[in-house]
Amino acid sequence: MLKRFAEYLTYDIVQLEQGRLADALVFFTYDTIKIFFLLSVVIFFISILRSYFSPEKTRRILSHKKEFIGNILAALLGVATPFCSCSAVPLFIGFVEAGIPLGVTFSFLIASPMVNEIAVVLLWGLLGWKLTALYIGTGLIVAILSGIIIGRLRLEKWVEEYVYKIHTAEDLETPNRTFRERIEYAQHNTIDILKRIWLFILIAIGIGGFIHGYVPEDFLLRYAGPDNLFAVPIAVIIGVPLYSNAAGVIPIVSALISKGLAVGTVLAFMMAVTALSLPEMIILRKVIKLPLLAVFVGIMTVTIILVGYLFNAIL
Repeated sequence: MLKRFAEYLTYDIVQLEQGRLADALVFFTYDTIKIFFLLSVVIFFISILRSYFSPEKTRRILSHKKEFIGNILAALLGVATPFCSCSAVPLFIGFVEAGIPLGVTFSFLIASPMVNEIAVVLLWGLLGWKLTALYIGTGLIVAILSGIIIGRLRLEKWVEEYVYKIHTAEDLETPNRTFRERIEYAQHNTIDILKRIWLFILIAIGIGGFIHGYVPEDFLLRYAGPDNLFAVPIAVIIGVPLYSNAAGVIPIVSALISKGLAVGTVLAFMMAVTALSLPEMIILRKVIKLPLLAVFVGIMTVTIILVGYLFNAIL
């Protein structure tokens, strides 16, 4: 029904003829309505859930766990508590101050922006449950393994000294609210998030529409196709300077896959955009020293590239 509406708007209302512009407009209209509807519903219900689940409670859950168990729990918790990159600094400070191992902290910070409920719903809607499960599994593996490696390297000395001197309040719990108040909070949070991300999503959908309508298949396949040995590293390098959350990059991913790019290459691109974005690195630099930042970026880059190659080989 939604696809028919997009075609009706393009061909009957706007009266475009069949062609690249019409294809791009159909893609843009269809994905815009679908994504914003899904986002509104998902953010609303997850906001209700998160009203029971504060960051402070998250830190306490992870503080007393063994490291390997902590990495797994932290990655899973990152899926349920999708904090944006602008929250990285206070969360990092709070986690370290609470005594959570550094590797566990990074498992959370990697999983949180890369694998979250918005990404799951949008991927499912655009690409199907198989690719969604694939992305969730690989994202969790990347977060867990990267956190374990960082923990094993014992890099606490490269955290900025002031982080250990900060004491967060012990009573910063989510206040007791009535269910009506939680509904009002969810409504406010949904509107607030949509206000902050709507433009980025529209830009991303526009890029996806342009790719879908104008970029020839052979152009993308020539530079990032299955015959190009360096397609995955190129995709990662392109993804790092971009700034988007998972919701913003999924329309681009959908368009790239429809053009014939290998799934592993596209997943590597998406992971680089969401977990290795340059703005997030700038924020993290405020609390960690350059050697630790370099180790983090290096481990993530190598892991994401290996994941891309692995799934290009098996799919």
